Amino acid sequence: MSTRVVSELLENKGLQLFTVSPEATVQEALEVMVTRNVSSLPVTTGADLIGIISERDYIRKAVPERAAPWDILVRNIMTEKVICVTRGDSLQRCMELMCTHRFRHLPVVDGRTLVGVLSISDIVRALRTARLDFPSASRTSVQGAPRQ
Repeated sequence: MSTRVVSELLENKGLQLFTVSPEATVQEALEVMVTRNVSSLPVTTGADLIGIISERDYIRKAVPERAAPWDILVRNIMTEKVICVTRGDSLQRCMELMCTHRFRHLPVVDGRTLVGVLSISDIVRALRTARLDFPSASRTSVQGAPRQ
């Protein structure tokens, strides 16, 4: 497994962070997710991470209550106990956390300050470039025989 660390991924990824306030409506958060093509947003007060809201949070917490997204505040459905990593954590640790806890976005913090977010796609891309042996559709067919 790769010995790369989070800081390397953040350097290559860039620092474009999209966040939401706990006082925003869920409708506002969902609109940001749609326009930015993301499925979760860190919830911050200033630069401090206080939670995370995802499409799943809305579906699992608000939909069963038949609550309209414009009637609910982010703070009412966000996940407050957010699992985070630091810049020095390994990509292996990130992948283990994501797989164990079944989430797709992992905030990166320095203390309580949000410094980035890694997605499962970021991790997979980084590990692919680490020359792990992933099957390639161009080399083998579904049955394993070489393509013609």
